[in-house]
Amino acid sequence: MFDDYLTWKPFFDIVPMKDSDCRPASELHGQRFARQWSEGEVLDLLGQDGVFGFCALQSNAFFSRPLGGFVLSREVAGEAEILTIAVGEKLARTGLGWRLMQAALREAAVRGAETMFLEVEENNAAAVGLYRRLGFSQVARRPAYYASADGTRSAALVMRRDLR
Repeated sequence: MFDDYLTWKPFFDIVPMKDSDCRPASELHGQRFARQWSEGEVLDLLGQDGVFGFCALQSNAFFSRPLGGFVLSREVAGEAEILTIAVGEKLARTGLGWRLMQAALREAAVRGAETMFLEVEENNAAAVGLYRRLGFSQVARRPAYYASADGTRSAALVMRRDLR
């Protein structure tokens, strides 16, 4: 029985994002990005026309459903974009980002999008690899686009995937 406890792993449900998810999403965003989006910014985005999101909520938690990750997307006039995606550091490379992206890709297609775009920091090898495995390809590069806390700058890759 004790061995089962030591090997216990969290399971996550991918569910549509709600207003009540904005505070934990903001906190997670701050853990993963140099500039944290405030709860208000996340809430304002989620309330805009065409914006949708998904959360990974732990389904086998004992008292609450902790947020393991989230994705925010927008669809307008047949084009969609990933606004942001974040997965908890301890959950990286567990497939949670893949599942969140799949949910966003499906929803964008249902809403009529024919293409999906995203921007990713060039030196974020794990994210670039994920997006390539999902069928995205680089269509542009923006030099010195991202600023880190120490003032250094890095390029953004603009990636695209056809949905139809």
